[in-house]
Amino acid sequence: MADRKKEQERDELHRAIWAIADELRGAVDGWDFKNYVLGTMFYRYISENLESYINRGEWDAGNTDFRYADMPDAEAEEARAGLVEEKGFFILPSELFCNVRKNAPQDENLNETLEAVFRHIEESAKGSQSESSFAGLFDDYDVNSNKLGATVAKRNEKLVKLLNGVADMDLGDVKDHDIDAFGDAYEYLMTMYASNAGKSGGEFFTPADVSELLTRLGTVGKTEINKVYDPACGSGSLLLKAEKVLGRDAIRNGFFGQEINITTYNLCRINMFLHDVGFDKFDIACEDTLTAPQHWDDEPFELIVSNPPYSIKWAGDDNPILINDPRFSPAGVLAPKSKADLAFIMHSLSWLASNGTAAIVCFPGIMYRGGAEQKIRKYLVDNNFIDCVIQLPANLFFGTSIATCIMVLKRGKVDNKTLFIDASGECVKVTNNNKLTANNIERIVSVFAAREKEVKYFSYLADYEDIVGNGYNLSVSTYVEARNVREKIDIVKLNADIEAIVARENVLREEISKIIKEIEG
Repeated sequence: MADRKKEQERDELHRAIWAIADELRGAVDGWDFKNYVLGTMFYRYISENLESYINRGEWDAGNTDFRYADMPDAEAEEARAGLVEEKGFFILPSELFCNVRKNAPQDENLNETLEAVFRHIEESAKGSQSESSFAGLFDDYDVNSNKLGATVAKRNEKLVKLLNGVADMDLGDVKDHDIDAFGDAYEYLMTMYASNAGKSGGEFFTPADVSELLTRLGTVGKTEINKVYDPACGSGSLLLKAEKVLGRDAIRNGFFGQEINITTYNLCRINMFLHDVGFDKFDIACEDTLTAPQHWDDEPFELIVSNPPYSIKWAGDDNPILINDPRFSPAGVLAPKSKADLAFIMHSLSWLASNGTAAIVCFPGIMYRGGAEQKIRKYLVDNNFIDCVIQLPANLFFGTSIATCIMVLKRGKVDNKTLFIDASGECVKVTNNNKLTANNIERIVSVFAAREKEVKYFSYLADYEDIVGNGYNLSVSTYVEARNVREKIDIVKLNADIEAIVARENVLREEISKIIKEIEG
């Protein structure tokens, strides 16, 4: 019953988002539209979150008629310092979402009002512990963009529709912390636009089923972890999945990630807040992870989950410092300049705790190519860091049909073997993409956890010598025999069938000849 209600609420939410999309469709390209909807939802969320926090405090103290939204700004100012310390930010009553929205249709300067409100929210955190969590959060919400309309009046008209559309969303009661809807709306928007935005979308988004699989692989046998880290965190969906899989308080010291794209970096921080992760529980940085890693003081990490960009260019041996970098130097060689994939693997391994697991989505080429990549694989295998390699089905990700792999790394393995799993058939087709079902994920994780020697056509536990004998090739197809799906043909029966068809054809020909003769006759 609860599941049906949840699905119903989810459908309603998706319809509400679609309705806003319809209202604004001509004006704003999907990928930009997403930023406006998420920015507005975020503004509504932190307004309601703060309002509810203050109201509850007053109601508990017996002041049951109190409403922060009705309080004069001057009086509210007195509570600013305390609230910034507790919540990380401050919003004046007049600048709360509900009040700005109420006055929006009559506000000829709505664009300026919103711009000021967003600036004030960011500035409220300046000089406090939460400053880095709020700085530049609304940078991608351009209230003066021509994409919203050619004139101020047209832009404001669109902004009113945006505020109303988000206000009408049923996002659950904030005071009950039932805010799954925010995360779900976020995920729906990402899916909606990642599928239309081709590669640009796929770069930032790991579908929920793949996130679930990576996180479950990384947390087998654990009920809690110290810290979770993603070196190419995009919008943060993988980091947040750890909380969904393990539970709210099971990540003791928080979420850490790094993202090079500033728009996606802002989305990631917004996503943390939307999932009610406190500003003191996450640290997301915006920089190039390979050349300017930002979390030296926080490593090592017990769980690393990542879907780094495939085969991107990087400095490699053009930068003489990198070969001496402690993350890359152990392999004695750098990943090729045109393919940074194994640089992400080496970085992750370097920052992995001795009791930790890293589960990383990989481009398949890194498993078998020669040159520097083979030398890095040799280092990983010779030092017994590779726990498992899983071949995934094709078409799981938006914007690429490629069949990717997962590499699971561990520093504290109990054996010197590597498990290979061929999960290329573990999926169902949904529209143009493939999807991992709960059963598919369960099968992969259970075989991974049991570490069985061989499940015919599915898994194989390879000895170190096997891998050396195969020239350090880590392609799953080298170790797991593929099922022969071709139908066995009974030649004798086939010949008999052909003879019967030919005989029947001869009879038909004779009958047709007779008919023709009669007609001509």
